[in-house]
Amino acid sequence: MEQDGGSTAQQSAGQSADIDLSRPSIARVYDAVLGGKDNYEVDRVVADQVRLDMPHISDVGWFNRAVLGRGVRYLAAETGINQFLDLGAGLPTLENTHQVAQRHDPEARVVYVDIDPIVLAHGRALLEENEHTAVVTADLREPEKVLANPNVRRLIDFDKPVGVLLIGILHHLHDDEDPKGIVDAYMDAVPAGSHLMITAFCDTGPEARAVEETMLEFLGTGRFRTMDEITAYFDGFELLDPGVVALPMWRPEGPVATPLSIAQRLMVGGVARKN
Repeated sequence: MEQDGGSTAQQSAGQSADIDLSRPSIARVYDAVLGGKDNYEVDRVVADQVRLDMPHISDVGWFNRAVLGRGVRYLAAETGINQFLDLGAGLPTLENTHQVAQRHDPEARVVYVDIDPIVLAHGRALLEENEHTAVVTADLREPEKVLANPNVRRLIDFDKPVGVLLIGILHHLHDDEDPKGIVDAYMDAVPAGSHLMITAFCDTGPEARAVEETMLEFLGTGRFRTMDEITAYFDGFELLDPGVVALPMWRPEGPVATPLSIAQRLMVGGVARKN
């Protein structure tokens, strides 16, 4: 991807001294994979390396965005959930959580949480006129701090069901960071009737392991777990049909041709209910 001298990322960098341009950012690499402009050369290097192993990696990113939309629509329209905690949300793109949720309920409340300050810079511009949505700069690996954040407490009523979203982020947590414990900490804070949605990279074979190796080398994170390991994130909750499946197979809006491609199988996800 060619560098865009007028990119929003560069404009935001000028507004925030906290953005480290010497290291790739998960949020910005994801944006580069999707073909966005909110990234830098250091991020594009990682995206380009990943493309060498998985030429259709941008398709994987769009599969992830599409299933997020389907999941939020399901939660908003079928379960009546009208408040969402989107953890590791990344940079704004098409069909963000608040756009999908508020299409069904204009009063739906959404809090985006991400560690990268550039997400806050973009989020403020996008949401400055949306009183039901906030962007919080915080580390999702610190649930107590996230849950105590004033913007989280302002918008999320923890006495009512919450949609807890961990979309494409848990593979960036190392095993010794206890991703299952982090999932449980957030779910412990929400009442019965709340739902958990997770998507993650899956170890589906040699191609997936090549992408994993590249991500670990260049980004420092990106643990591709087995289907069983990802399914275990939902232990203790009621896993809804069709279970943990390749993203295109989670409640598709139309027929899905099989067999699935490698790119279609690279990420899996599911939704569960807290009873």
